[in-house]
Amino acid sequence: MESTGREQLDLETDTPPPHNIIFRKYRGCYVSRGIGLLLGVFFVSALLVTGLLVYYVAPHPPPAPPPASKPPLLSYQPLITTSPTSPISASTTSTSTTTTPASVEQDAVTITKGGMTSQPLGAEPEGITDERESETKKGSPRLPRALRPLHYLVRLQPLINGNFTILGYVEVEMEVLEATSNITLHIADIITHNDTVKLRAAQDPTGPGLAIAAHQFDSEREFYVAHLNETLQPGDKYVLSMHFIGLLNDMMKGFYRSSYRHADGTVTWLAATQFQATDARRAFPCFDEPGLKATFEVHLARQSNMTSLSNMPVKETIPMEDQEGWLWDQYHTTVPMSTYLLAFVVSDFVNLNTVINDKILFRVWARSSAIRQAYYALDVGPRMLTHFVNFFSQPYPLPKLDMIAIPDFAAGAMENWGLAMYREILMLYDPRVSSAYNKQLVASVVGHELAHQWFGNLVTPRWWTDIWLNEGFASYLEYTGVDHVEPSWKIMEQFVLNRIQGMFTADSLASSHPIRHNAEHADKIAYDKGSSIIRMMSHFLGEAAFRRGLTEYLHRFEYDNAEQDDLWRHLTKAAHEAGTLPLNLTVKTIMDTWTLQMGYPVIKVERSADGTSATVSQERFLLVKDDNADDTHDYKWWVPLTYTGQDQPDFSQTQAKVWMKDSEAQVTVTSLPPKDHWVIFNLQQTGYYRVNYDDHNWNLLIQQLLTDHRAIATVNRAQIIDDALDLARAGRLPYSTALEVTTYLPVEKDFVPWAAAFENIAFLTDMLKDTAAYGAFRNYLLDILVPLYDSVEFQDRETDLLLDKYKRQKALSWACRLEHPDCLHNATTSYASWMANPDINSISPNLKSTVYCHAIAEGGEHEWTFAWQQYVAANVGSEKVTLLRAMGCTRRPWLLSKYLEMAFTPDSGIRKQDALTVFNAIANNDVGRQLAWVFLQDHWDDIYDFVERVPMRMIRSACRKFKTEHHLKEHSLLVSPSWLSSTRRTATSCRTTPSTWLSCWRK
Repeated sequence: MESTGREQLDLETDTPPPHNIIFRKYRGCYVSRGIGLLLGVFFVSALLVTGLLVYYVAPHPPPAPPPASKPPLLSYQPLITTSPTSPISASTTSTSTTTTPASVEQDAVTITKGGMTSQPLGAEPEGITDERESETKKGSPRLPRALRPLHYLVRLQPLINGNFTILGYVEVEMEVLEATSNITLHIADIITHNDTVKLRAAQDPTGPGLAIAAHQFDSEREFYVAHLNETLQPGDKYVLSMHFIGLLNDMMKGFYRSSYRHADGTVTWLAATQFQATDARRAFPCFDEPGLKATFEVHLARQSNMTSLSNMPVKETIPMEDQEGWLWDQYHTTVPMSTYLLAFVVSDFVNLNTVINDKILFRVWARSSAIRQAYYALDVGPRMLTHFVNFFSQPYPLPKLDMIAIPDFAAGAMENWGLAMYREILMLYDPRVSSAYNKQLVASVVGHELAHQWFGNLVTPRWWTDIWLNEGFASYLEYTGVDHVEPSWKIMEQFVLNRIQGMFTADSLASSHPIRHNAEHADKIAYDKGSSIIRMMSHFLGEAAFRRGLTEYLHRFEYDNAEQDDLWRHLTKAAHEAGTLPLNLTVKTIMDTWTLQMGYPVIKVERSADGTSATVSQERFLLVKDDNADDTHDYKWWVPLTYTGQDQPDFSQTQAKVWMKDSEAQVTVTSLPPKDHWVIFNLQQTGYYRVNYDDHNWNLLIQQLLTDHRAIATVNRAQIIDDALDLARAGRLPYSTALEVTTYLPVEKDFVPWAAAFENIAFLTDMLKDTAAYGAFRNYLLDILVPLYDSVEFQDRETDLLLDKYKRQKALSWACRLEHPDCLHNATTSYASWMANPDINSISPNLKSTVYCHAIAEGGEHEWTFAWQQYVAANVGSEKVTLLRAMGCTRRPWLLSKYLEMAFTPDSGIRKQDALTVFNAIANNDVGRQLAWVFLQDHWDDIYDFVERVPMRMIRSACRKFKTEHHLKEHSLLVSPSWLSSTRRTATSCRTTPSTWLSCWRK
């Protein structure tokens, strides 16, 4: 999701982000005379390229275009639903009308489809609003606080093989907290049978009940309101019941329909749910807010050839009266939980299962033809669940956990309590077809969803302002889960590449926002920055105190709701008891500076003349400064400073040696080595900040890398490369210095520094590709890359470590991208061999993305058509996605245009969830970029109808590599007030100001 609260993973990149690095530390490395001469040549080459880089790449902010006006809210047309073909066993009755007050809309049967009056997509995030103020705000989608739900009975019959309606019945027991004369619930895409709505006292369920004077429907706020003739009094409990008709939609939200095709061509339908953040109301009327927890008794109707699943185990299955072949599955009552975590699936899937500690049933579900691909998830899932039980010192509270791979799933995965759902590519793995990265991806996503069973499910944010607690903690803790089940992968050491360095660019823009802000949907900042500052916190508090504080927090708020200040109190208590935090300092004091303001600091270290002390200052890091910006906030943070020196290097001490307060302009650090020895700050890059040094210290670091790079820890080598190149990009460091840092790379053997280098080199390549400087820059890159390419060779070996496979994949991908003849020859030859014998694909799964893409790019229609045929025939999700991306690499414009149309055409063979994957692949293609941009503008409304929120992400994808004033003008026209006047058009995350425009092409 451009990130929503549902799990979103970046499935659109050409090459997978690195995860697993094995760190080694060697001593006594010597450079031969030949290598020294070679490094000298690279050094001179870097200097020659620098002048061209300074001219072409140094920041030159484009002129500011006219500001875009705030777009109108989205509007919707009413939902048209056909009548059901078969009755639900809890019978529905005919509708009737009631006298209605003048201010209340009254319908016997009311159709609703609502657009909430929340922040428009792409608009600037609003400031944090006090919860009570938000409740009383005119037009707020928040429910009144007069009632709270206690228990639901939900009875649903989805007509999967009929007309896709849902026949429903709901009872909700409520407690009155404040005197009220109405009952307000959330509702959307539902037809209510108003004459069946009943309200009775909970202690008298068979009594006459209370009269309902009128029914009101607020489509904008998605409210159903029952107006009463009398006032309900605090402390009393009531049960509201009603019959209704819903819809199994095709938008992958709410209770929706999905399908898959068998080998013989027959189509099978299924029904699944995605309720986060506000779509439980599309399945049944409810109090659809995270802070309003209740218990749920679920009854699902299914045909006898199908299976149903929900959060709890089945309690009883009974035949439906008067409906042959139909059964009711009645489930055990859930623990108290939020509506967005409720889940249902009705399908013909099969499962693999095991039992954890003789008490927790663990099952993995998939299509019968794909179930063998679920063995790895079945292997790692139970071990991860056990790990988290021990990590949190808190038992898993449910008797079972199901994980299911859904063919159509908008989110990457979803943590529904006891019934986690996944895209197929994120749960299924075939070692014969899928790459090592796909295996790691499955492990990571399973770890993420299982961590949510505690952080998010057991303890839930009171409101979406704290959704970052859910996603930040799950994103950090997934690494501990993977490290537990696959320790040889060294995944904890990869955090800096996947979360910190990947986040730094987006968070260095003026258009960033605080982690804690008023939003229903989590974005990259909640996931990546959230997990980064949590990792930082675990290091400065110490692992033992950190875990103790989490355990106490979970115990205190289990089955309840909380906010970040509640967590800060428990962590402070644990840290004070452990002595890892001064008694006069709280976690809240420190962490508020990281969660309530956007961005992050660059720490400037300026050493004294003798080198033994340094003045350390902080300033917000911005890729482009705008002296005319309206933001006058003085950004300062509590910064945990860690450091070591060349005289006694120790990269293991990651607790803060010195705290820089947010009130201090600078601090002095003493006891540093003499001036001819380097210092390095931010050990293992545990702090969420960049580091800049004076020229002398930069030169000392460069000389160390050239003479013996292994004297510096692997993660810090990656940090030095990333900091240097981004500091140069922002104009804070000469490109001559930044490129000198990279001249040692021909002797670098570890993956992490290479990955950090390539992420930054990608930016320079994109900026220079259409300029006269590109030839010299390409030659320089080949000079440093060819030694790596030659060392890894063009074939996987069975004895390779995981990181060797990653290193080879990265080296080959870049060699082909830079048109290295041997690489292109190997790619096209391998692909041709497969085409000659389609039944035997000897291409290594780890090299498929490179081989497929470049062979199709070098070929023509024949190569493209072969890939399409293989895509249609493939039964493994990872293979399908690899082929989808590769087909976007063709250089034939007419094929790309055809491919774009197919991606947004129903029944073309491309699933709706994969439309963005295709668009991104084409937008990333030099030939296809303009085609994608024009297609987006010409088909905006059709695309929005097809996949809702995706167009916002498509704009960002299409303009990511734009870099000219002409591109800026085109983009300005796209989001201009006149163009936005169309019904569904709205502003985007690439807004038209000089600093935020750079987010389109500097990411």
